Amino acid sequence: MSTSASKIAIISLTAAMVLSGVVALVMKWRTSSIHPAAGSPLQPHSEQLEIKHPALPTLDHSTKAGDPETGLNDLGLGVSVADPAALVARIGKALEEGDLDTAAKLIGKQALDVRSEERLKALAGMNGLKLRQPPVREVGELELNSLTRYALELASAEPGRDRIFLDLRRKDGKWFVEKLVLPPAPGDPVPRAVLVDALGISDAFLQAVLHQNFELAKEFVDSTTVSDAKIAGLCILFEEGNYRLRPEKPLRALMNRPEAAGFLANVETTDGLAAAEFAIMLRQPAGGGNWRVSEVNLDKLLADYAKRFAGGDVYFSPLVKNPNGGDTLVLYFEFDQDQLGERTRRQLDIVAQILKTDVGKKLTLSGHTDALGEASYNERLSLRRATAVKNYLAAAGVAKAQIVTEAKGMSQPRRPNFTESGADNPTGRRVNRRTEVYLDF
Repeated sequence: MSTSASKIAIISLTAAMVLSGVVALVMKWRTSSIHPAAGSPLQPHSEQLEIKHPALPTLDHSTKAGDPETGLNDLGLGVSVADPAALVARIGKALEEGDLDTAAKLIGKQALDVRSEERLKALAGMNGLKLRQPPVREVGELELNSLTRYALELASAEPGRDRIFLDLRRKDGKWFVEKLVLPPAPGDPVPRAVLVDALGISDAFLQAVLHQNFELAKEFVDSTTVSDAKIAGLCILFEEGNYRLRPEKPLRALMNRPEAAGFLANVETTDGLAAAEFAIMLRQPAGGGNWRVSEVNLDKLLADYAKRFAGGDVYFSPLVKNPNGGDTLVLYFEFDQDQLGERTRRQLDIVAQILKTDVGKKLTLSGHTDALGEASYNERLSLRRATAVKNYLAAAGVAKAQIVTEAKGMSQPRRPNFTESGADNPTGRRVNRRTEVYLDF
């Protein structure tokens, strides 16, 4: 064999050995990627958001010749992660930084159409979105453990245009963005609820209650089954009990049918030291139409309120059942007193707001006492209590012609004034010193 032929043979053999080694390394890498060893950094992790995707094209459709959706068609599916809140936070961060390419990659083409992309660009502008702190709010579940909703809270925006909603779907243990809902564009009307499905109406109703906006809260209920007193009582409970919606799982799906839905509302005190819950049921009219809150069960919330404010006495409640039907607000007084406490005045501010929304409404104030003292004295005391409430409402702007007062004295106790043995019952007498406010017009 010639010298040149030998050199060619050696070079060919060397190249083959190198190629064989490369192929072996690639196969080993693919195997370890598909079946990572325990403790490998490739195993799933709740904070693993740095998932590699092909580089995104720019989202400036003006540079795309022919098809304006080319950029979105090339976008691919969004990122899937174990922690939905972390994904929403990452999207918010990208939008805040004006990095629309990264935001689009995280959202994915299944939730981002051309119109939404253009609106995102308009919202972000040149310097990115301004977000409130905290920027991410969990709204609640549409389907138990499989479909959940989050909101990005926008700063410096008017109510109704201050949230971006994202619905996230769980599949194979990971969450991805299934739907994106942006706030109305400038010039478009602002609806009372941006999302009008059962969860959207529940959230809008509770946000109105949290902000003591009775008139708005009433827009979301079926007034034939949810009384004004129930709405006012919930406003009072939230304000008096210092409650807020729990940051995690604030609304959990109980049922979700085409005509009916239910959620468990989880609340806690603003210091996080106490927690409670209550149920919200909704119905959708036959043949479609807007969902309406059809029932609010406050039993557990009232029990928590009583435990914290009245030593567990569930009768000491701002909202009670009226024997004649409906719900009744109750204001309590100290022994032999007709002065209004600070808490009572705050409660009456809510009642005044209700009455001022419709000057044609009237309410009845019924004054009551415990059984200590003469009947004639207690009747006069009960009238003074009802009159004190009337005067406060009048000073708050309610026409006196809208208010009827009644003096019941000690004739209608809510609890026994004395035990079976005839001994004094201070706990029972405490809840009998009251004025009841009948709001079922």
